[in-house]
Amino acid sequence: MSAHGPIRISNEPECTRIEFTEKHVIDEVVIRQIGNELTKLVDASPRPRLVVSFTGVEHLSSAALGTLLTVMNRVRAKDGQLRLCDIAPQILQIFEITKLNKVLRIEKDLAAAKASLGGAA
Repeated sequence: MSAHGPIRISNEPECTRIEFTEKHVIDEVVIRQIGNELTKLVDASPRPRLVVSFTGVEHLSSAALGTLLTVMNRVRAKDGQLRLCDIAPQILQIFEITKLNKVLRIEKDLAAAKASLGGAA
């Protein structure tokens, strides 16, 4: 696992796992860094399989949601897969209010997210 500023990246057999290193993903500079790192991951893979874990994240800004949508579009353009997991109830509520839970694939936990990719969990 390697740390890239506000995220940790772990290359696993079935996917690339991304975790946030900060509880509050609300700062514009931090969100831009996250977007840049995720874009690099997507661009470096022919068919990216990303699992983004929200373990420990307590606050998420609308700009962070926009970044996730941008990344999702890049992943889909490369016939890849993106899963979100381990989302706290107060953040899951944001996804539900904005209807992003209908657009982004959200799984309960890391095991479920990996299993939904079709690989071993």
